[in-house]
Amino acid sequence: SPPNAGRAPGPLDGGWGWVVVFGAFISIGFAYAFPKGVAIFFKEIQDFFGTSYSEIAWVSSIMLATTYGAGPISSILVNRYGSRPVVIFGGLLCGVGMVSAAFCTSILQLYICVGFITGFGLALNLQPSVIMIGKYFLKRRPIANGLAMAGSPVMLCTLAPLNQFLFDNFGWRGSFLILGAILLNCCVAGALFRPIGAATASVKIHTAEEEKGTLKEQVTKDAMEMSGPTNTKTEEEGEKDCCEKINQYLDFSLFKHRGFLIYLIGNVLMFLGFFAPIVFLAPYAKHIGIDEYSAAFLLSILAIVDMIARPATGIIANSKWVRPRIQYFFSFAITFNGTCHLLCPLASGYTGLVVYSSFFGLAFGMVCAMLFETLMDLVGAARFTSAVGLVTIAECCTILLGPPIGGTLIDTFGDYKYMFIKCGAVMVLAGTFLFIMNYYNYRMLAKEEKERKAQEEDLKSVRTEDEGRNNWNKETTQDGPELEPLREEQEGLKKEMNGT
Repeated sequence: SPPNAGRAPGPLDGGWGWVVVFGAFISIGFAYAFPKGVAIFFKEIQDFFGTSYSEIAWVSSIMLATTYGAGPISSILVNRYGSRPVVIFGGLLCGVGMVSAAFCTSILQLYICVGFITGFGLALNLQPSVIMIGKYFLKRRPIANGLAMAGSPVMLCTLAPLNQFLFDNFGWRGSFLILGAILLNCCVAGALFRPIGAATASVKIHTAEEEKGTLKEQVTKDAMEMSGPTNTKTEEEGEKDCCEKINQYLDFSLFKHRGFLIYLIGNVLMFLGFFAPIVFLAPYAKHIGIDEYSAAFLLSILAIVDMIARPATGIIANSKWVRPRIQYFFSFAITFNGTCHLLCPLASGYTGLVVYSSFFGLAFGMVCAMLFETLMDLVGAARFTSAVGLVTIAECCTILLGPPIGGTLIDTFGDYKYMFIKCGAVMVLAGTFLFIMNYYNYRMLAKEEKERKAQEEDLKSVRTEDEGRNNWNKETTQDGPELEPLREEQEGLKKEMNGT
């Protein structure tokens, strides 16, 4: 087949890119919403297996930890095979995990099927989707990311009533079978991720690398045959080759990148208070005497506002006023999120909680819409794949610790307000840290750019002086032969005068 068959011509900021956004909308929606939506079955599963609530809660914890912790593995696979096959394989794992969970006979088997297998499949859906958007969009990338990230609240609004309907009609085993089939739609989403760019250059590079590798293997083989088994590689060379292979897929030099380190520290701190308010919002409403249906509706309000906030944030972030300093906008969104949590204990009635849920959904959507856009703005599209993998493995630890710390505060003080205050304080601290450090980073980048331009001007002036000196020497050399006849004539006249 022709080398360009099945490939898009290039990043067009539109066209097939919007189809890719739709596929990412589905994949990202399932990756973020499914661990929250599946919790509706936990009560019946708990009664069926006779386990405690803490034991059944580990199903979601393991799923979330695997989804975020498998980030480096997902990045390696994307760098090696591309986004399309990785997402398709992830969709297959999600389907197999949920179908297998329908036949589980112990809670340990649920940990493996739902937690590890399905969680790993969701990890293979999340990162390739974000990476693929970065390859198809440049100018409109914030808008595309905002639309794709809106898949999370849309899927959450859809899965919550759907899971309740499946639970009422088919029980948890039948529901898991149906959900496994639904998750296979991630394979369809992955099929939409058409590789981008011409294949000719990559084929030539690949062929050259193969020829180089074959030649290297042949030379190594001949050398070993001539010198015998005693002339082998040293351990240091072997370790160096291993590190080079690992660094080929995960760029650990990012830990020397100032902007990446600022982003990593701020986000790890932020996730200590990011998910806990969602987990405890409905229980807090019930705690102050609000009925179950009204308490559940607070999450729906949050999801609806979140659904509108994500694409709107993408449009604002893409404007000419915000795009050059998008890191400040991200810092503001995190601080705004934390401020909402700090004010939540003041909401004593249902009306106050509705207002809190609305502002919380707005702040939550703003943060999620810019979560990956700000990272790509710092490290660039070429290193984004490795950056996402390294960030998610660091974030998974605080994602797991956040809700348990909040639950411990509730158990200790018997009041939810301390949990909200803790989450708010942590997020305000993270937003303030990011704002100050990004200001420092922007100043340093401007200073480095100024120094670079000064060096270029100095080199240019030195080069100009050297060229002028060379031209003068060249002209002097060229004038020598032309003036030679005049010199000979002057010497002749002098001789005649002396003779006279």
